[in-house]
Amino acid sequence: MTSTIDERLVRLLGGAELSDLRARLRRRYELGPADGQLPSIQVGRLNETERTALASLVGRRGGVAASISIDVSAVDRALSDAGIAPSLRTALELLDGPIIHRETELNRIRESWAAVLAGCSHTDLIAYLASPLNFGVLKRLSGNQPDSASLICRQTEDILRRLPAAGVPRAQIAAEHLGDAHGLDSARPVATLTLAVLRSRSSTDTGDDRDTWAAVGILVNELAKPALFLNVPCSGLPVSPGEPQYASLRLLARRPSEWTVARRSILVCENPNLVAILADQLGTACPPVVCVDGHLGAAQRTILKQLKESGADLRYHGDYDWPGIMIANYVIAKYGAVPWHFSAADYVAASKSAPQLAIPLSGRPVIASWDADLTAAMIKTGIKIEEEAIAERIIDLLGKESLHA
Repeated sequence: MTSTIDERLVRLLGGAELSDLRARLRRRYELGPADGQLPSIQVGRLNETERTALASLVGRRGGVAASISIDVSAVDRALSDAGIAPSLRTALELLDGPIIHRETELNRIRESWAAVLAGCSHTDLIAYLASPLNFGVLKRLSGNQPDSASLICRQTEDILRRLPAAGVPRAQIAAEHLGDAHGLDSARPVATLTLAVLRSRSSTDTGDDRDTWAAVGILVNELAKPALFLNVPCSGLPVSPGEPQYASLRLLARRPSEWTVARRSILVCENPNLVAILADQLGTACPPVVCVDGHLGAAQRTILKQLKESGADLRYHGDYDWPGIMIANYVIAKYGAVPWHFSAADYVAASKSAPQLAIPLSGRPVIASWDADLTAAMIKTGIKIEEEAIAERIIDLLGKESLHA
């Protein structure tokens, strides 16, 4: 549209006082025939200023009528003959910008989004976007812009085709395929869509970004919070019998270890200090131990997954507090671990053996999935007992019986 507007048009239909009238006239074109041809327009609920303007437009006196019918063809000719504007529609566009036909625009948008779907070729992405809810996620990530959505889909497919990786840093994958080392950082569009697709094909995904990436060989902060273990036989890592060892997520993912643990029982504990105590007291005589170190990180989840897949029989013991019960519930449900001396009876016995180290139990109670009586006993007794406080009892049990007890 030209930026030059005839002053007569401004006097005729311009100004803030006629903005509502112009909006109503524009809506007739927006909702009318796709070719823009309107035989007439009936405009009602007119105030005096609007009535005077329309009367002038159609060549009548103002009068007092509540509504006016506009012969669009006649108005078009009058405006064109006067050199004011080629038509009423053009006049409205000169004053307030292009008029977009609603149905035509909706059809264009629908076709654009259909083209986004048609342009996808990766089966996992296609399956994910088949859900209207998931397709809404893509629209949100793209700012509801089909062109942006197409780019996000293409880049997501590039990442999906690269997987599984062999312990490659996330930043490296992002730089190679997106041209931006931060392109797969949390909350970035391609990262969000890729993670959503990966989770949609896994029934056991934890929802933690680092774990989801690690499951397909992409490492995030791969040196943070390594997994701690003691006397776990492995042919792929340099281990020292009797000495606690650390394995980073980087090492676990890049060099999948050959854990020789088929049908071997492994104690999974919660606290690193207990591992140190066991190493000091039992050394090479200590059974295999793995520590989750509180709430599990990606390295801890990876080593437990590898051990379970290698045929290990996991036995769990943790702190007697509510976070400890939550961690135990997760390890038991996720990795098929079996509680080891971690029952209501064991708690009562521990509370009597080390009363001087007891700490008041606080927080919201958590039901122990394997023993509801344990939760009841903890509520009744009301004390927290950390593994370190009963280390001697654990050592005594390890010396008297197998982990199968």
